[in-house]
Amino acid sequence: MLLNRLDRYTARTVLVSMFMVQVLLLGLDFVINFISDIEDVTDSYTTFNVLFYTFLRLPWRFYQYAPVSVLIGALVGLGAMASNNELTVMRAAGRSLLRILWSVMKPLGLVIIITMLVGEFAAPWSEQYAQSFRAEQRQGSSVASEDGGWQREGDSFYRFGSIRTDDTVIDFNRYRYDGQQLVEAQHADRVVHEDGQWVLHNIRTTHINDDNTTTSTRESATWQTSLTPELLRLIITDRDSRSMTDLWRYAHYLNSQGLSATSSWLYFWQKLLLPLMLASLVLVAASFVFGPLRSVAAGTRVFYGTIVGLTFKYLQDLLAPAATVFGFSPIWAILTPTLGCFLLGFYLLRRSA
Repeated sequence: MLLNRLDRYTARTVLVSMFMVQVLLLGLDFVINFISDIEDVTDSYTTFNVLFYTFLRLPWRFYQYAPVSVLIGALVGLGAMASNNELTVMRAAGRSLLRILWSVMKPLGLVIIITMLVGEFAAPWSEQYAQSFRAEQRQGSSVASEDGGWQREGDSFYRFGSIRTDDTVIDFNRYRYDGQQLVEAQHADRVVHEDGQWVLHNIRTTHINDDNTTTSTRESATWQTSLTPELLRLIITDRDSRSMTDLWRYAHYLNSQGLSATSSWLYFWQKLLLPLMLASLVLVAASFVFGPLRSVAAGTRVFYGTIVGLTFKYLQDLLAPAATVFGFSPIWAILTPTLGCFLLGFYLLRRSA
């Protein structure tokens, strides 16, 4: 009974610390991004719109900050127990290091489930809605072309601002070429998928001749294309905010077209191996508390945790382009830092045992 109480106490302490760190990071990120986007405010894109857009991106930010919050939260929670000599008392009472480590890993299972669900379902939907909401509100402004995706089909290049959850494309642009010469530029406020076909609305077409240009407008017209709503969604949505299912489909689509799918496979493996990544970071945090950071101040632990987290992230960011240059599988760009954390954690724990 006592051992179960100690397990629950350790798990609760670590879980609360992870939650507090996540809330703090999300709060800081919310304020910083809100202030950064304030400069984009226009008559149509108001301050309230910026606030709503920033709020919609919170699920994706939650997913992004999960590794950092897990690492620092474990350091803070275990560090507080070490500072209060609670870990020392547990060890003196005969509780093994592995049993304490298992108590720390238990709440991680709940964190992994929540993070995976957010990353697979909530974050892709909210991110897609946020981008389409901003594109719709900023339509016609000078900054509207910052977001979106590009696609080539035949003699035309397309740029799509965003796509809503109801398969409506916002801010459609088509650039048609005759060889190397641009001969037509077409813009539509929105494109709606109706009865198995795409319909352009509020169309403005500019015909570019050798000595002049002419402009015509139409309320609606059909758009003949092989692009489906599912494929358009994959093209427009940022790769890092897609679900694993979408990343898998898009990577196979790129491979079927003879194009490189390294970045898509990289994000796919990153999401799939997230539980392993988080477990390795918790192991490093525990090894630091039981080893070299046993008696230091809480601020020092947070500092070292931040350094380890940044090193982990930057190593992954460096290995990602290396996978493209040297041709090795993107899975190793994810596994190499993860295995390095496991080795470092086991080494430090063995020294402190």
